[in-house]
Amino acid sequence: MAKRESILVIGLGRFGRAMADELVSLGHEVMGVDTDVRIVQDSMDRLTHVVQADATDPEALRQIGAPDFGTAVVAIGNDIQASILATYALVDVGVERIWAKAITAAHGAILERVGAHRVVFPERDMGVRVAHTLGGRTLDYLEIDEKFALIETTVPKSMSGKTLEEAGVRKRFGVSVVCVKRPGGQFDYATPDTVINENDVLVVAGECKRAEEFAALE
Repeated sequence: MAKRESILVIGLGRFGRAMADELVSLGHEVMGVDTDVRIVQDSMDRLTHVVQADATDPEALRQIGAPDFGTAVVAIGNDIQASILATYALVDVGVERIWAKAITAAHGAILERVGAHRVVFPERDMGVRVAHTLGGRTLDYLEIDEKFALIETTVPKSMSGKTLEEAGVRKRFGVSVVCVKRPGGQFDYATPDTVINENDVLVVAGECKRAEEFAALE
């Protein structure tokens, strides 16, 4: 979201609060909604607006102005019923774009059925990312889809001191080095003439299997 938007976040647990705080830091106006008065009070100093309301009730959503928001996120935690009802209520009041957090595949399927435009699985996705960093040189892992990934990794010793063209990363391993970060520096775009050293960090893009094989090189 490049432009400033008004976003409704329903459920201010750990996931909802972290997301709402980040949205505010990015310059967006955020209204947080939760049924717990203590959570509402704790969030007042951080968010643009915070209200205590039952987001499963369409009339309550109308009263707090939910139809005026172009985007809403249902970040309710383990209460699957409340998550589904809140999503349905947002559809009922006419919110154009609805994102929803799901706990299980079945939960996600129901959210899509009742009208969520996008369903996210933060616990599952984080578990996958952590699992991929437990072996080899992988520092971080982001699966774009089931066959393509971005991997943050270090430089194999055998390639240290070579340019990307000399190392033959694209030709030999079928992956692309998107950018490189020197120790203590920032990421910069990579070119065929970029020299990579053992302590550098690379962002590599490619098919999941190929990217993981590259990150496992010695």
